[in-house]
Amino acid sequence: QVQLVESGGGLVQAGGSLRLSCAASGIIFKINAMGWYRQAPGKQRELVAAITSGGSTNYVDSVKGRFTISRDNAKNTVYLQMNSLKPEDTAVYSCYGHIELSDAASYIYWGQGTQVTVSS
Repeated sequence: QVQLVESGGGLVQAGGSLRLSCAASGIIFKINAMGWYRQAPGKQRELVAAITSGGSTNYVDSVKGRFTISRDNAKNTVYLQMNSLKPEDTAVYSCYGHIELSDAASYIYWGQGTQVTVSS
C-alpha cells in the first residue's frame, strides 16, 4: 500500500512563506514525476508545479519566481517552497506521485491535501 503524506500547510500573511512536504511510503520500485496541484473554492484544480525524477521542473505562470519545487529521491519526498505568498494562492494543495510498483505496474497516487490560507 503506497501512501503520500503531506505536511506544512497553514495560515500566513501576504508576503510570507510556507514550505510544503509530501513523503511517499510503501513498497515502491521507482517514483517518476511528482508535483503539486491546488484548488481554490469555486475554481478549477490547477497544476502548480511538477518535477521529474531527473530534476526537470515546470511551473504555472502565476507562481514562477515565487515557488520552488524540489525532491529528495532518497527520502521519496517532494517539497514546495512558497515565498512572497499572495491571497490568491489560498487553496487546498495536493501532491501527487507517478509511482512504479514494479516494472509492469505504475499508478498516480495522491496526498490527502493541505490547506494554505494567505491573509491580506
